[in-house]
Amino acid sequence: MGFRKKNKSPPVLSHEFVIQNHADMVSCVAMIILLGLMFEVTAKFAIMFITVQYNVTQNLAIGLPVNLYQYGPKDIATVFFYLLIAVILHALIQEYILDKMNRRLHLSKTKHSKFNESGQLAAFYLFSFIWGCSILTAEEFATNPTFLWEGYPHSHMVFQVKFFYICQIAYWLHALPELYFQKVRKEDIPRQLYYICLYVFHITGAYILNLHRLGLVLLVPHSLVELLFHASRLFYFSDENKQKGFTLWALLFVIARLLTLTLSVLTFGFGLPRVQNQGFSLAEGNFNVLTVRMTCLAAICLTQAWMMWKFINFQLKKWREHSQSQATKKKAVSPKSKPHKKDPTRGNPKHVF
Repeated sequence: MGFRKKNKSPPVLSHEFVIQNHADMVSCVAMIILLGLMFEVTAKFAIMFITVQYNVTQNLAIGLPVNLYQYGPKDIATVFFYLLIAVILHALIQEYILDKMNRRLHLSKTKHSKFNESGQLAAFYLFSFIWGCSILTAEEFATNPTFLWEGYPHSHMVFQVKFFYICQIAYWLHALPELYFQKVRKEDIPRQLYYICLYVFHITGAYILNLHRLGLVLLVPHSLVELLFHASRLFYFSDENKQKGFTLWALLFVIARLLTLTLSVLTFGFGLPRVQNQGFSLAEGNFNVLTVRMTCLAAICLTQAWMMWKFINFQLKKWREHSQSQATKKKAVSPKSKPHKKDPTRGNPKHVF
């Protein structure tokens, strides 16, 4: 991994060389983009990567101007730059936090891989939850849930909302090359690919379809639940007796799934069909037609059903393992706990040979 001192240098541009030095190589690319700001010729191209684009100034009812943002093709460049930043931060967390903890815990290869995965995701979900809550506090969702669909299409976003989505998309896209950089085991790759692709699909869909309000509201409780799960798994790897966090996670997981389904049905089934601005228009960013609404609702429902199915199988597996371990303990204890009948011949001198 990047930023690590090596005793032996592998051949240049070999697989091992790229894996060990990927963070340094990515840092060089990011620095080149930043250096582009220093020259007038390249500044207009460099700024496209670093700052969010498509700024629109609107005047409020009281006459004060406010800066809002739309999305467009240039966002791809911005996502790419923050993908590079995500790779660098990933390497820093791995090198200066997780690797040091791994050396103290002496975990097996399987637990070592899961510990690294949970460590990275716990940091990201904590960041996402705090950032998402700070954005929602400025909105009126707590007092008026109808803001999820009122005024659709929500083609204009404040800076914090747009930058939040840019960072979310960049993070989950960076997770794809990290499967190679982190030497993830082959048996773990399909599982990680599933949830990475699901995140990219849903977050990008909410961003493009101007459903960023609903997406943000659903991401915040989901981030809290996932943060609790990965934090509990970190504590479990440090001490296998610390399993209380999984019980709380199981409860919140079910609540989050019900909340997601409720808000989705409320938005796509009752809210958007009653909005005055109906129709399909790419220019206006309006996708409020029955086909799009039903497709979005079906995608969310199928994803929640798949997550519940995996959750139930996980709980059943844990329950079977717990039952088997309890049965094994009982079998081991039962012979010792049986009372032995006193031998009537013991101690009788007539039976001593």
